This record gives sequence, C-alpha cells and structure tokens, in this order.
Amino acid sequence: MSHILKKKNMEVHIDLPLENYNFSRFDWTGKIIKVSFQNIDVSTIESTDCVNVHHFGKGFYNEFGMDSPLGFDEAEIGGWFHKIGVGLLKKDDNQYLFSKEYEIKPAEFDVLAESNKVSIRCKSQAINGYSYLLNKEIELLENSFRIKYYLQNTGEKIIRTDEYTHNFVAINNDLIGSNYILKCPFQLRPKRFGAFVNPEQKVEVDQKYITFNSSPKEQFFIRHLSGGEKVDGVWELQNLVSKIAIRETGSFQTNKVNLWGWKHVISPELFYDICIRPGQSSEWSRTYHIYKIE
Repeated sequence: MSHILKKKNMEVHIDLPLENYNFSRFDWTGKIIKVSFQNIDVSTIESTDCVNVHHFGKGFYNEFGMDSPLGFDEAEIGGWFHKIGVGLLKKDDNQYLFSKEYEIKPAEFDVLAESNKVSIRCKSQAINGYSYLLNKEIELLENSFRIKYYLQNTGEKIIRTDEYTHNFVAINNDLIGSNYILKCPFQLRPKRFGAFVNPEQKVEVDQKYITFNSSPKEQFFIRHLSGGEKVDGVWELQNLVSKIAIRETGSFQTNKVNLWGWKHVISPELFYDICIRPGQSSEWSRTYHIYKIE
C-alpha cells in the first residue's frame, strides 16, 4: 500500500521498494507514483498501452546509469553488475539496454516513514570491486516536495555514472498540445541539439520556450537541449487552461538536459553527473514547486 504525504494543497503518493514496480530500470527507493496539487493531478504514466503496469514508469521515477550501469563492462556474460537503487542484474550479452528485462537480485532496503517525509536506505552487495550505500529522502513542503540523495562509495573502485528523474508529467490529465508551454532558463538552439526526433512536426522550439501546435500521436525526443553547455538544472512547465505550473530545480548544474514525450505525457530530464572515489560520497537534491499562474 502506498505511503501518502499530505498537506493542505498537495499529496505525494510513494510506493516502497518492494511494492508494485519490479522492473530492472528505475530506482526502487521511493517510487513517487502520483502527485496532486489542489486535488488536480500533475503526474501520469509512461505508457497507456502497457500490459504489465509494474514494468513501466509513472509519476517521478528516477534512474541511475541509463546508458551504462555500474560495473557492466567488467562483468562477464552470466555474471552480475549493479543497477543502483535496484540491486544486481545478470549480464546476458555485451550490450546494455535499459528497456530490457534482466534477472534481479534485489539490494537490501530499509524504510523510515514519517508524516511529512520518507527516508529509504539501499545497501548493495560487493561485486567486481563496486559497492555503495544510497539514502533517499522525500520530503513534502508547503507547495513543493524535495528529493534528497546521498550516495556513498563503499567499494574499491571509483563510481562513475549519472542519475536523472524521468518526470512523467501531465497537468489535470490534459493531453500534450497547445495548452502547454515548457520554459528553459537557457537559449535553445536546435542546430546544437544532440538529436531532435519530431516526426509530426508538432513540437515547436523558440529561443527559451517549447510549445506544441497540436497533440502528438507519436513519441518525440530531444537530446541535449542546452547543446552540451553547462546550465542551471531548472525547467518549468505551464498549463494555460488549468493555470497551474510545475518547476523542478536541481541543486546542481548540468550539461545534459533531455526531453521525451508522447500524446499524454511530457518528460523534461535533468542529468546529474556522479564521480565518487572509494570512501567518499556525493549529495544532491531536486525540488519540485507547484503553483497557480495568472
């Protein structure tokens, strides 16, 4: 059963590590499955066509090492590698695919649930010189919620990876279209994008805005919105009909900002680079502020 953090204007629903979602991609620590503001949903699901709902993302799920999980290259075929926040995954060929289902040995999880926050601890096994301790805290504030991360390297090798939150956003279940404006605090130059998949030409890019001329039936994707330039980790999405906006602010700068979406969902993604030497740790946070606009 989901743990619910609730205040006057907001509710945050959190599945605990061994509840529901059990796929090998997204972090199991503090799976934020639903967020509402003044009884209006601001989150949705990854796919409306999925058969097994526990294999797909929803709400505000995060992931470590989307392209190359910790220790994947060193693992032998048939051996094990780390997926931070999940456990050990079994390597069955030499190419990692985040969408592929892997055999899992879950990590060790501990949960401390309070009225305004949930703290979850994930302790890994040691394999191929890698091990870690992950603490995640999700705290509900007045009109916002904050996710704090603490990752300690308890192994013998340097941890090099990244982390992002796959924000599955839709305000009041409104389809993506002309009602939405995505604002970025940096200049958008399509010629510098790493990729721009826009098959129906429904995604329109201005200097600091992304809009939609109608609802896309096919998936769209932009890699490296900032063109690889290091920028503040911030984005803001407004719905002009509901008059509600959501803004994510990271405690870090980033040189990788991606955007993925579909007819029912839009997902801006701020990536945090991680490099931790043995015995050391890294801390960062993401704050989501939700508010009414004029």
